Amino acid sequence: MSKIEKRTFKFLTYLKKNNNREWFNDNKPLYEEARANFEEFVANLIVNISKFDPPIGGLNPKKSIFRIYRDTRFAKDKTPYKTNLGAHLSPHSAQLHDRAGYYIHLEPGKSMLAGGAYLPPAPWLNAIRYEINQSSKEFKKILNNKTFKTYFGELEGEKLKTAPRDYPKDHPEIELLKFKSYLAVHNVKNNEVLADNYLQHATKVFKALQPFDKFLNDAVEKQK
Repeated sequence: MSKIEKRTFKFLTYLKKNNNREWFNDNKPLYEEARANFEEFVANLIVNISKFDPPIGGLNPKKSIFRIYRDTRFAKDKTPYKTNLGAHLSPHSAQLHDRAGYYIHLEPGKSMLAGGAYLPPAPWLNAIRYEINQSSKEFKKILNNKTFKTYFGELEGEKLKTAPRDYPKDHPEIELLKFKSYLAVHNVKNNEVLADNYLQHATKVFKALQPFDKFLNDAVEKQK
């Protein structure tokens, strides 16, 4: 049975305290071990998700995992490495901004399972708002689903302070239309991540997420 090993969390903890190239190079085998553990977990997660979202089954887990190396060219924080392991599972793209998918984030004290539209480009964001305007009952039914609310609670994401262009301030769904990101986030405690049944738990969470992701992706597909 695939599970996240304690040594994977230990590596991330050590990396946070020693975020420099010398330490990383001296401990490269620990990183490779942690990444291999995470890759195996993601591979099994892909198999499970494909049972309710078949296109996911064609993904390569290695290509779905984000690089641990940070791009520091324009950042004030010059530490060279991310202190997390993450993967985005989507048949459209591995990029978080392109389409909604299944995002797994591994970081001691900050682990999560999430999905949705993260800072979508204008054409996608406009399509989502249009679809909410056209099908608000369907969208709210997804958000108010008992299982969805159990795992994700309320919709998350930065919002506009006023109504978006082309929508009146008194629109009945104005609060939903103000979102600039449409995110569903399920925070996970360390002991839950390290539990033997975490793969099953992640699968259940992502199954509850699937209708939400589908609504967001269908919105832009309908505009083509």
